[in-house]
Amino acid sequence: MNFRNRVVVVTGGTAGIGRATVRAFAHAGASVAILARDPGRLAMTAEEVRDLGRHALALPVDVADAGAVEDAATRIEAEVGPIDVWVNNAMASVFGPITQLSAPEVRRVTEVTYLGAVHGTQSALRRMLPRDRGTIVQVGSTLAYRAIPLQAPYCAAKHALKAFTEALGVELRHTRSRVRVTQVHLPAVNTPQFDWSRSKLTGRPRPIPPVFQPELAARAILYAAQRAPRELKVGLPVASTIWLNKFLPAAIDRFLSRAGYSGQEEPTPAPGRRPDNLFEPLDWNVGAHGRFDDEAVDRSRALDVRLSAATVARTAVAAAGVVGAAVILKRLGDSVAP
Repeated sequence: MNFRNRVVVVTGGTAGIGRATVRAFAHAGASVAILARDPGRLAMTAEEVRDLGRHALALPVDVADAGAVEDAATRIEAEVGPIDVWVNNAMASVFGPITQLSAPEVRRVTEVTYLGAVHGTQSALRRMLPRDRGTIVQVGSTLAYRAIPLQAPYCAAKHALKAFTEALGVELRHTRSRVRVTQVHLPAVNTPQFDWSRSKLTGRPRPIPPVFQPELAARAILYAAQRAPRELKVGLPVASTIWLNKFLPAAIDRFLSRAGYSGQEEPTPAPGRRPDNLFEPLDWNVGAHGRFDDEAVDRSRALDVRLSAATVARTAVAAAGVVGAAVILKRLGDSVAP
């Protein structure tokens, strides 16, 4: 996938899926603007992009602040160029039962995970619509289709983002705009979020298996930025969960009433005063991966099939075009032959 001479914005781009996505776009030739809160990780991530010979612009931004996002977009276009791709990836979460959540905690998760994507989308649209080009990628989740216990605010935010994006897609179609919006729904991913998201659990939070590496998510995001499918469901666990929930929701309820608890909490006790990044960034030197490298996988057969099928289809169309051109040229030659 080639993004040479393209300008890409990635929110939440200094850790986890965002960090892997920034690297992937830089490898693909893009100039990358990185939006996040922690200045230290912003500087390190930007340096990685520059080491690959690409332009990087690191901007300290809290996506919950619509004005700050808009100011960042203005600066990106002034210093880097017209924005071609905007990836809404920033997120926040709280692990714990609903009865233990405070109103400010729920509000903060909503402001970052849902409204942060809304702010990014609107800033991108203000620039893309007049040019009639550009792609907005929403980083979604299986949890946009099926909520689980102990992460209610995050699940609700992803549900809301899915609905918002569907509405936007219809509006763009109505106006016959060539601006594209796409959703990438991800499985459990090995990122640092399980160590720095706020938690009210006794044990350390963890993703429900199977767990995938962030590079797989980044690959899917690049594909979505290039091809803009309506939705891209990454991996068999995502597709199977969505279909099972569609036809057997009560059975999924019963399953999650057990596995949704034990599957998200390690027996190892969490530290007594565990720091978190809900309201303020943590100055932690983390990268794309969390602590689950020993079990996370970096390939998905279902995603490989999806991407390979698209490649085959493009090749077939190109081949058909070559054959068609050859036939036309032959007929033209026959018509002028003496």
